[in-house]
Amino acid sequence: MQALYDIPAPAKLNLFLHVTGRRADGYHLLQSVFLLIDWCDHLHFEVRHDGALSREDLTWALPEDDLVLRAARALQKATGCTLGAHIGIAKSVPAQAGMGGGSSDAASTLLALNRLWNLQLPQSALAQIGLGLGADVPFFIGGENAWIEGVGEHLTPVAVAPARLLIAKPQAGLDTRLIFSDPDLKRDTDLAIISGFAADPYGFGHNDLQPVAEKLCPGIGQALQWLAGKGLQARMTGSGSAVFAQLRHPIDTQDAPQGLLVKECSSLECHPLKGW
Repeated sequence: MQALYDIPAPAKLNLFLHVTGRRADGYHLLQSVFLLIDWCDHLHFEVRHDGALSREDLTWALPEDDLVLRAARALQKATGCTLGAHIGIAKSVPAQAGMGGGSSDAASTLLALNRLWNLQLPQSALAQIGLGLGADVPFFIGGENAWIEGVGEHLTPVAVAPARLLIAKPQAGLDTRLIFSDPDLKRDTDLAIISGFAADPYGFGHNDLQPVAEKLCPGIGQALQWLAGKGLQARMTGSGSAVFAQLRHPIDTQDAPQGLLVKECSSLECHPLKGW
């Protein structure tokens, strides 16, 4: 095998996000449900026999040393693989949106190169490598919608009813570190249970990061207000700045505020690469 093309890297939404405490080392304890959606980046991989790693940005420019290259290097280091790869990235999922785009790209890179380089690592080993890149990467490798706890390392698969979703992303993004370091962040939400979530998956709970995020990024409030005007109950995903709402019927989005990226998506039952 010399190449793999059009490898999908789907985004995720946090259906809720509760901050339940803080560890002595400063890491926050969380509860959330990650839902895969069909808004995807696509990656292309070609084997290089000189061991080098190169990247081609097919849509917009990415940071020089992004998570995709770091994932490929981590896989080489973990396995001693002497092969390299040329990787093309067609980005679609916006950055700093709380949708896990970079983490998903890294996970799809690990899955694709494991196959392209014929390494045959089990999913558990790939997830361990992925954890060193970011807390969300093992979720995308696991390939199932999941209940998340701890600092993001404890995953329990959950079934979530399919839905259409409307996502609105302001032009401005958000730095996760700024939100978690803000003194106004609520850090003591009571622990939830999966059965409580299952009774109302798209209406359960809230996002504890949202009030601080709205303070830092006024565009979030504007997006929420516009969706509320459409009769939609919306909330922010992850650390923002994208917000989303369940769509029960079609709505007109032609009057969206200038600069607001609006996209209609569907939930996914599982990752397109599940089983790789």
